Amino acid sequence: MNTIALGKQLLLGLGLVAGGTASYAQFNETEADKFFEISKNLEIYTNVLKELNTFYVDPINPGKMTKTGLDAMLNELDPYTNFITEAEAEQFEMEFNGKYGGVGVVIRTDSNKNIVIAEVKEKSPFDKAGIKPGDILISIDGNMVKGRQEDEVGLLLKGAPGSKIKVSLKNPVTGKEMNKEVAREEILVPSVPYAGYVDNNKQIAYVLLSQFNPNCSKEVRKALDSLKTNANGELKGVVLDLRGNPGGLITEAVNICNLFVDKGQHIVSTKAKHKEWDKQYPTTNEAWDAKIPLTILINASSASASEIVSGALQDIDRAVVIGSKSFGKGLVQVVRPVGYNSRLKVTTAKYYIPSGRCIQALDYTHRNEDGTVAAVPDSLRKEFKTIAGRKVFDGGGIEPDIKIESEYYSLLSSKLMRDYLIFNYATEYYYAHPNISPAKDFKFSDAEYDEFQKWLSTKNFKYETKNEFILDALKKNAEEEKNFDRFKNEYNTLLTKINQEKKQDFINNKNEIKELLSSEIVTRYYYQKGQIENQLNNFNAAIKKAVALMTTEKSEYSKVLQK
Repeated sequence: MNTIALGKQLLLGLGLVAGGTASYAQFNETEADKFFEISKNLEIYTNVLKELNTFYVDPINPGKMTKTGLDAMLNELDPYTNFITEAEAEQFEMEFNGKYGGVGVVIRTDSNKNIVIAEVKEKSPFDKAGIKPGDILISIDGNMVKGRQEDEVGLLLKGAPGSKIKVSLKNPVTGKEMNKEVAREEILVPSVPYAGYVDNNKQIAYVLLSQFNPNCSKEVRKALDSLKTNANGELKGVVLDLRGNPGGLITEAVNICNLFVDKGQHIVSTKAKHKEWDKQYPTTNEAWDAKIPLTILINASSASASEIVSGALQDIDRAVVIGSKSFGKGLVQVVRPVGYNSRLKVTTAKYYIPSGRCIQALDYTHRNEDGTVAAVPDSLRKEFKTIAGRKVFDGGGIEPDIKIESEYYSLLSSKLMRDYLIFNYATEYYYAHPNISPAKDFKFSDAEYDEFQKWLSTKNFKYETKNEFILDALKKNAEEEKNFDRFKNEYNTLLTKINQEKKQDFINNKNEIKELLSSEIVTRYYYQKGQIENQLNNFNAAIKKAVALMTTEKSEYSKVLQK
């Protein structure tokens, strides 16, 4: 999470230390010792690097070696304190600001080391040029890309808005090659990729917030305003979906909360190494709607700013939180310039939500002997209270008020996705079907599923179950001990049974695989927005529960919040 830069340099606050001149002198002495150690070790490091550059038998790369050394040093701290090189700065800015100069695609590498277009952003330069998911990228400005790293190809595609790029591609179905000249544009990555209604009466607003970028609260408010205006009568509730949201700006987290609580409500505070760096974050504006029923969806990938929003609104009994326990990141980072356009993203504080709890799950200051970090044990988690007196706990993420555990894909489905067979079938399906039904209504049929299985049988698809892995390990051990023949018959019987069960997997996981195919196919016709709409309409237990709490189960909503 990023906040404002520190307002004071380290030594400016020394005169404010309580306890008189003794404390002042002790503080200065300690800091002087540290600065001497820093100066001494920097000189040693510089001398070692010079000696290596002069005398080492082979040529060295000083920049790469320095980066390796800095990364190793920072690994002793926490995973959020990072050195950002000049080469990485552009990517960092893109992720931070949600915009970049480019052509609006996501790429991947297939099994033949081809660079494949995995996704095309709606109305992007590549979309306008008629480039489709599945197309194989052959060259960029005459540079062949097969076998190159994806990040390297990504850099070739990016550039200043207005600059032109020449690309050669091949259609994956017909094999036809095509040449395109495309002008790069500023590509905006929206913080709100989807907003709509999740009930049949158009009275429950749904907003998906993917990250806390600058001005994301304005995007959310704009979406809510539109949903309120176009609702069938008065809105009866809001679902704010923070699942998979990794966080971002702490100020935007406060602004999001401010949409649902009035001016002057304390949301979060940060506590740093030095007290003068501590900061309080209250709401500063009038609410969008301080009364409307509100539910928030979270999961294990909801982190940082997502946990501020869900945790703060839980602490003040303003929203019902639904889903699974959040990630547990209670640390705040700032970005500091360190010269030559490089930066240091450094953890400077912990944050505390209204009940007084910090939800940081891992204690990086007390590592195990092997260097690993342990989670805060349940026995050490402290109890806090919401405004209404409900029990909440620190040290392990946000516990939802209503638990709906995240569902995980089966081994079969995971393998189909990992081998890009779902993706490849969707590509062929697109070229065979000029039109499909609207995104929210589209469902892959049973007859089409049978066709998919026939198609899959021509692709030499293989996957190994856990039982198969264990049985194979048993066989190898037995062969090493030269006693496999004693239970060879039993082994073959088990192997036959496992293979029968693998065939049954296509029946047991039929609905899941159909959902994946539906989702991927819809993307080809209706882009990311259509994919989200299809997923929401066809399968989402957490959203169904959220809608029920604000329509048919209002008494449960009030009971949870003790209102």
